[in-house]
Amino acid sequence: MDNISAMSKQQLNEVKIILTDIDDTLTTNGRLKSNAYSALENLSNSGFIVIPVTGRCAGWCDHIARMWPVNGVVGENGAFFFSYNHQAKKMQQTYCQTSKERKENHLALHDIKNSILKNVSGSALASDQDYRHTDLAIDFAEDVSLLSSEKIKDIVKIAENAGAIAKVSSIHVNCWIGSHNKLSTSLSTLDQVFGISKSNIQNEVLFIGDSPNDSMMFDYFAKSVGVANVMDFIDELNQPPKYITSKHSGEGFVELANFLLRR
Repeated sequence: MDNISAMSKQQLNEVKIILTDIDDTLTTNGRLKSNAYSALENLSNSGFIVIPVTGRCAGWCDHIARMWPVNGVVGENGAFFFSYNHQAKKMQQTYCQTSKERKENHLALHDIKNSILKNVSGSALASDQDYRHTDLAIDFAEDVSLLSSEKIKDIVKIAENAGAIAKVSSIHVNCWIGSHNKLSTSLSTLDQVFGISKSNIQNEVLFIGDSPNDSMMFDYFAKSVGVANVMDFIDELNQPPKYITSKHSGEGFVELANFLLRR
C-alpha cells in the first residue's frame, strides 16, 4: 500500500465521485466529529458526488440522505440506495429485493439471531436493529465488550451454516440473505442513477474504508483508500486498499478530503 500522497495529479483530477464507509472511516470512536462533517460538506460544495456506503440501518440512512451533505447512501451492506430530492421533498428508495422477499428473509434471520445469541456468549443485537429492513447486525464491539476473534468467527460460522452471508465490520457482524453487497449496489447505483459507465468508473470513482467488509470495494476500485486503522484488520483482509492515509478514522478521511481539495 502506498500513502495517498503517491497518487498523481492526473489521478486526483479524474476523481468525481467519492464512496465512503461510515464507521471508523468517517467517525472516530463512534462519533462524527465536526472536521469530518465539514470535510463532507467541503467536498460536496466543490462539486464532488459523495455517497456513503455502509452497513448501517435504514433508519440511519433515511436521516443521512435527508440531512447530510451527500448525494445519497447505500445502506445495510448494499440492500438499498436512498436519496432525497430536496426540491420535490421526496425520499427515493431503491431496494434490491421485493417486499415479499424481505419479509421471508426476516423470518430466516430471526432464527439465525436466536442461534447466535444462544451460542456466542457476550454477543448482542446491534442497538440499531429495530431500524433495519433487510439484515441482522450482531454487536461485538460497539455497545458490548470487545469479543475475541474466535467468537466473531463463531458468529460468522453460525450465520453462514444457516445459508446467510456474514460480513465483519469494525463493530458488527452483518448477516443477510441474498446476492447483494456493497459493491454490486454501488455499481448499479453509479450506472443507473449517476450515469457513470463501467469504462469510466476506475478513473472517476474513489472508495475509502477501514475493515474486512470493505475488501470487495478495495479490490474492485483502482483508487481505493484505507484510513490508517485498516492496519488493525490487515490479516483479515482478502484484498487490502491500494492506498492508505497517515491518520486514523475520521482524521484519515479529513486527510484524504484535504488532499483532493488541494489538487
